[in-house]
Amino acid sequence: MRLALPKKYIRPLWRAIIEFDLLSPGDRVLVGFSGGKDSSFLLYALSVLRKHAPFPFEVGALTIDLGFETGFPRQELEAFCQRVDVPFYTVHTKISELALGEDRQSACARCSFFRRGTFNAFARAHGFNKVAYAHHYDDAVETFLMSILYSGQIQTFQPKTWLDESQLWVIRPLVYFREKEIRRAGKELGIQPIPSPCPLDGYTKRAEVKELLRQLGRQNRQVFANVAAAMREGTPVERWPRELSKKEIWQKSLDFWRNKS
Repeated sequence: MRLALPKKYIRPLWRAIIEFDLLSPGDRVLVGFSGGKDSSFLLYALSVLRKHAPFPFEVGALTIDLGFETGFPRQELEAFCQRVDVPFYTVHTKISELALGEDRQSACARCSFFRRGTFNAFARAHGFNKVAYAHHYDDAVETFLMSILYSGQIQTFQPKTWLDESQLWVIRPLVYFREKEIRRAGKELGIQPIPSPCPLDGYTKRAEVKELLRQLGRQNRQVFANVAAAMREGTPVERWPRELSKKEIWQKSLDFWRNKS
């Protein structure tokens, strides 16, 4: 069956690729493929793009079996990769046991750490120079807000990142897609997403922030756009000076009283 992608989806895809220099001639791109709506759409889109791009590049898909008891849907994953004509690879792990230990508050961070390490090692060992993740616009805005609320930092992931240790580029071609657009595209393209086997799915800090943005958006439709704008360089920034250490405060106190006398 011939794959096709409507122009309304090609435009934001090419915008991200051109704006952030995500693809180059001869790239070998390994897509993180979970079978969910986002990674399935990314794999489909890159497969279509590969056949119409002005330069050659290769695409592969890797699914990391985290070892959940619900089983690994290999047949469904492999069938989708065959549909989009992309090589399918798997790595079987016990990451779920490592992540879902006694401290479940940091389970997502541990799972992400081990998944990235496994993924990058596979990519390097099999000659891929770029890894592609299906993070979208909503993910970026949620990550930005989470960093402020839960870590006191102002940051989010970049559309393109160089990993010194792994000698790989990480690219995120869906950064200009809203989640609702990907969901709609999946239905139009006949993509049947595979449910996440993670028992914490929908009960994470990200899910809380997603719901917070949704609620605020009902009151003011500009909330999402405003938070997204705040992520960009060039946005006016006015912050307090850095917090002084106890030693610095003590020294300033001494200086203050000396000057008063």
